[in-house]
Amino acid sequence: MNRFSKMMFLAALAGAAGLYAQSNPFSTEVKANYNNTKNNLTKAAEKMAEADYDFKATPDVRTYGQLIGHVADAQMGICGAAKGEQKKGGAGEMTSKADLVAALKASFDYCDSAYDALNDADGAQTVKMFGRDRTKLGVLDFNVIHDNEMYGTIAVYLRLKGIVPPSSERPAGQGKGGKK
Repeated sequence: MNRFSKMMFLAALAGAAGLYAQSNPFSTEVKANYNNTKNNLTKAAEKMAEADYDFKATPDVRTYGQLIGHVADAQMGICGAAKGEQKKGGAGEMTSKADLVAALKASFDYCDSAYDALNDADGAQTVKMFGRDRTKLGVLDFNVIHDNEMYGTIAVYLRLKGIVPPSSERPAGQGKGGKK
C-alpha cells in the first residue's frame, strides 16, 4: 500500500469512527466519562503510600484502602448487572496496597468489556440491578456516578496527606507546584 492509499485509509477510518460516535451519542458519552473516572481512580490508588492505606479521615469512616476495595467490589456487581451476570468481588477483605490496586485494575478490566460492548440500541435493553429493572446504559451510568462519588472522597484523603489528586494535576509546563 502506497503512502497516499494509507493516508486515505486512515482518513476513512477516522471518519467512520466519527460517524459511529454520532450514531451512538449516549453510549459514547458514558464511555468517555467512564474512561476519565477510571484514569483518576487508578492514579489515585497508585499515588497513596502503602503506609497510608489504613488512613481514616475521621474514626467513623472507611480507611483509604477500604474505599479502594469498595470501588472494586461495587464495580464488579454493577458491571455484572449490566452484563446479566451475578458477580462479586473480594477486595473488601484486602488490606495491602498491592492487592487493592490489583483488585481495582481487575474490576476495571471486567467493566471495560461491558462498556466496550455498549451502543445506544443495546443500552436501551433492561437488566436487573438492586432488584429492579434498569437500562444497561442507566446501570453503566450509575457506575460512573458511583465511581465519581467515591473519587471525590478519595481526593479529600489524598489532600489530607498532602497529595495532589490526579484530576487536579496540571499538565507538564503549565504553572508551578502542580496544584489547582
